[in-house]
Amino acid sequence: MTHTAPDTATPARPPVPEVHRVEVSHVDGDAYAIEVRGHRLLVDQPEDVGGQDTAPTPTELFAASLASCVAFYAGRYLQRHGLNRTGLRVRTEFTMATDRPARIDTVRVTVLPPPGLPEPRRAALLAVASHCTVHNTVRQPPEIVIGLEP
Repeated sequence: MTHTAPDTATPARPPVPEVHRVEVSHVDGDAYAIEVRGHRLLVDQPEDVGGQDTAPTPTELFAASLASCVAFYAGRYLQRHGLNRTGLRVRTEFTMATDRPARIDTVRVTVLPPPGLPEPRRAALLAVASHCTVHNTVRQPPEIVIGLEP
């Protein structure tokens, strides 16, 4: 009869997610500055809705975030397979919902691969680009908690 020692190993703890911070502060009128890891972006509103049109709107940045994430994933796919990224572009068009609450209703993202991309690589490029972090987040929305500091 064989005896085994009880398992005394400490159970693995789930990894603690890294907290990423973005801070937004008022600049002037409808313009706000976004601070991310030492980078500064601006948002504003078009003149026809009271802004000064000095920067994209937050909604446009949302669409741009999706498009740039798709482009990044597509570019990494091309790089991994030794394919040229020159000429790679991503175009995004969106429409706003006509009912409430205010939101984007439809987003269409089109990957324009670099010239000369071999036909057998096109489906794989699209599959990889379709699984970028921003797209995954929209498909499986995070918990969002909006609070007010005391």
